[in-house]
Amino acid sequence: MVDDQPISEESLFYVVGAGWKQPVAEKRKRTFREKLKGKPVFSLVLLFIIVLGCVFANVVANHDPSGFYLQNLNMPPGKEFLFGTDSLGRDIYSLIWYGGRVSLVIGILGAAIITVIGVTYGCISGTAGKYVDSILMRFTEMCGSIPTLLLILILSAVFEADDVISISVIIGITGWFALARIVRSEVRQIRNSEYVMYARLCGGSFGYVMYHHLVPNFVSAIMFVVISSVSSCITMESTLSFLGLGLPADVTSWGSMLSLANKALIMNTWWVIVIPGVFLIITLMCITSMGNFVRSEVNGTYSNL
Repeated sequence: MVDDQPISEESLFYVVGAGWKQPVAEKRKRTFREKLKGKPVFSLVLLFIIVLGCVFANVVANHDPSGFYLQNLNMPPGKEFLFGTDSLGRDIYSLIWYGGRVSLVIGILGAAIITVIGVTYGCISGTAGKYVDSILMRFTEMCGSIPTLLLILILSAVFEADDVISISVIIGITGWFALARIVRSEVRQIRNSEYVMYARLCGGSFGYVMYHHLVPNFVSAIMFVVISSVSSCITMESTLSFLGLGLPADVTSWGSMLSLANKALIMNTWWVIVIPGVFLIITLMCITSMGNFVRSEVNGTYSNL
């Protein structure tokens, strides 16, 4: 009793039912460091700097990349020539950026060709009947069993590939086999889905069904292969140029710069092969790191296929 007044039970207790008060979870904002955790930030920044330097090579370069400074043959890195000169007197610093532009164009163009052919071929095989699918896959396995370098050498000799476009096309049409098999396996899982069957029954063409229903469902599964194909194309071009079977002498790439390795080893001019090799390796490692991140994100995401 308070002040000689009785206290009722209603004033001490409240009768409540289910759902009277919903618990509210406290949401804590993620810090900027937590958002970047696990992401290949360093690789992305490094690759962005290299790509930016190659795109604006005419601004970054301090010498004419096609100029021959005959009074400065095999000069080590210094103030005038930051990365030194090669046996022809060319400035390696300027060649790095202009050569990187060519290598990146070949990598991106070759990856685009691989993606278009591999996705289209895989969708055709995945939606085709049993016998057509078997024939298409046997053809893919037969072509995939032949070494890629041998195929590229044969096609380069037949079609006389001596420019950036032709080499990119040859690299692209010989590297889509693995991607086609992945796309085919993904399409086989979703081709009998209701929305795919409905689109086909309503008269949707193959291109419509592929673009609106098939590709959106497996694009995340092939991103790792697509990103990795960029580095594969750059590596293949560098291999061809190193063997003297790639781009002509007047077109500079990182691979063609490495083709001077024999002379550099004999003349003990390490900067001629080390600096282009470092740029090439760093670029390939950054692209691979981004591809691995995409693959880990895809594998950790729930899929309803």
